Amino acid sequence: MHYISTRGRAPVRDFSGVLLAGLAEDGGLYMPHSWPLLSAAEWRCLRGLPYPELAARLIQPFVGEAIPSATLGTLCREAYAGFGHPAIVPLVQLDGSLFVQELFHGPTLAFKDLAMQLLGRLFDHVLAEQGARITILGATSGDTGSAAIEACRGRANIDLVILHPHGRTSEVQRRQMTTVMAPNIANLAVEGSFDDCQDLVKAAFSDLPFRREMRLSAVNSINWARIAAQIPYYAAAALALGAPDREVAFAVPSGNFGNVLAAYAAQRMGLPIARLIVASNRNDILARFFGANDMSIAGVAPSLSPSMDIQVSSNFERLLFELLDRDPGATEAAMQGFRATGRMTVPDPAWRRARALFDGFRLDDAGTAAEIRRLHAASLYLADPHTAIGIAAARALPAGPGVPTVAMATAHPAKFPDAIEQAIGRRPPLPSHLADLYDRPERFTVVPNRLSAIEACIRATVLRNVA
Repeated sequence: MHYISTRGRAPVRDFSGVLLAGLAEDGGLYMPHSWPLLSAAEWRCLRGLPYPELAARLIQPFVGEAIPSATLGTLCREAYAGFGHPAIVPLVQLDGSLFVQELFHGPTLAFKDLAMQLLGRLFDHVLAEQGARITILGATSGDTGSAAIEACRGRANIDLVILHPHGRTSEVQRRQMTTVMAPNIANLAVEGSFDDCQDLVKAAFSDLPFRREMRLSAVNSINWARIAAQIPYYAAAALALGAPDREVAFAVPSGNFGNVLAAYAAQRMGLPIARLIVASNRNDILARFFGANDMSIAGVAPSLSPSMDIQVSSNFERLLFELLDRDPGATEAAMQGFRATGRMTVPDPAWRRARALFDGFRLDDAGTAAEIRRLHAASLYLADPHTAIGIAAARALPAGPGVPTVAMATAHPAKFPDAIEQAIGRRPPLPSHLADLYDRPERFTVVPNRLSAIEACIRATVLRNVA
């Protein structure tokens, strides 16, 4: 398997190269040169497999010859061995045609664990083979950071620096990052929004001398390996509900567009997905695009669902590349115009192709709290605010007769105790392994929204650990 940049001017790489590179040197994102396609018979053969084996089978086509299949199988088994539910990604039925897939049974209680626990092991394997050391740089709106830290803490060949927006995550999300005292971990609280953090990460990668000096790699979903590792849970849900002999729809709470892009990848691999509903909070740029071809930036407004407080969704560039018939020049022009003007012009035929698969949905804070209350009263199911938006989207936009819809439960409700208390009048307890989280000491550095300050902190972390 070979990978190309959405902007067409970066080197073609194999899976190991893409894993270590993260963002392409031309500012684009790496995509598979072609989509692996499974026949209906091949999908049927995957039914009933344990989740680690299913993951290895579906990720292998994207890995190609870079990692032997037996090694990938071992890494997948190790990655998911510590999850808190034997099914790893269990399905819960809410009514006749609506299901929830719980993706929060990993160590940090968020869907990011499903990719990060594998990604940390993939990095270890490739770096050991090459005798190399890297600096992983990531931005988080709340969950990516803690999942990456948990996956990379203490690893000998990795320094990890995570940027989060100062004061704009939940307290649980922040403490899951800042209470880890491993010497190879650094947390930077940026005075700005998640979009600012994401822009700083991209700027550091675009500073090619600094990128080479620090041997930067990425842990955000700009890294294709993250997307590949998220494809299997869509397949697990669809196969359990009758695929490939039955279509399935998914409702996905989305900020940076990586989670729902993995569902799109599964559909391109032949999984019969009838509809993908992109569920947004008040920061509704994605819902506006899919609803009315309005891709225009507004200010980022804090919400009860902070992981979706995003206006510039990095992974949208990958879908745009597909919608523009994989034309790298047109993709780059559209992205540059978007960043220059705050508005993207997507040709109407391309937008209509997107509408054939995607729907958009928006829910504000009041609606989110109401949905949490409704769910709890109706079925005693307790959903975090992101998941509640996804469930509301699934209820509002049913896929049609005979087509079940799966809402993706992206985080444990205990990660957002203030929102849950506001909705139902009580705070959910943290699981036992995090019960003392509020008593643990924190370590992080508040930094200005300035590239020079970020690069100085990264360099200090790396030099300290090399010394």
